[in-house]
Amino acid sequence: MSFGSSLQSARALIVGASQGIGLGFVRQLVADGRFDQVYGTYRRPETAGGLMALAADHPHLTPLPMDVTAEDSMVQAVATLQATDPRLHLVVYCVGLLHDGDFQPEKSVRQLTSDQLLRSFQVNAVGAALLTKHLLPLLKHDQPSVFGAISAKVGSIGDNHLGGWYGYRASKAALNMLIKTASLEYARKSPNTIFALLHPGTTDTRLSQPFQRGVSPDKLFSVSRTVAQLMTVIDGLEPADSGDFLSWDGQQLPW
Repeated sequence: MSFGSSLQSARALIVGASQGIGLGFVRQLVADGRFDQVYGTYRRPETAGGLMALAADHPHLTPLPMDVTAEDSMVQAVATLQATDPRLHLVVYCVGLLHDGDFQPEKSVRQLTSDQLLRSFQVNAVGAALLTKHLLPLLKHDQPSVFGAISAKVGSIGDNHLGGWYGYRASKAALNMLIKTASLEYARKSPNTIFALLHPGTTDTRLSQPFQRGVSPDKLFSVSRTVAQLMTVIDGLEPADSGDFLSWDGQQLPW
């Protein structure tokens, strides 16, 4: 039985919901009658205006402060969830870092710095891994649950034919390994939980905007299209798919 076919009165947590794909997921889920409660995390209130406005119109949406680079912030957010809801059915990790001001993807080994590499790993990989640690009690129940993480095709080692983007590529590859490994442990401890690594395709967000020039219009997806495509993949997941690295069209990607 697929995950989507069993959903009713479900509860979802979208991590990184203040903008981009994360906010797009929140918009879709609050309109999806299968979800009774949606939580969307944000790091800073001043950059979460869209999420707050959406919550004002949808009482079943709760904004939740969380900084994925601070484990104590995650612990506090998860404690808030446990105090209000005993279980989650869908978690999607949408936090990602490619550029930020002077922080830009490295084109050459000459541009590598330990600080930039560590920041890429902390945001793109470590945060998701720590969430698998703290969310186990909320995902472990008698109904199907999914933990999805937004990865990227450039995180595929087998598909790397261009080079560059060292920190982003490596941190997404690390995310893939961490989530794949978590899927094997959860299979023993929480067998109803399915893990998926999801490549969204090039989506028209702040993350991709500086790099859209060479993307053909038919390959540049709107946020709403990306989320709809990824939800189709998520809905179709079955236990045997746990730990897979999947593209937006459901095709498996090479590690």
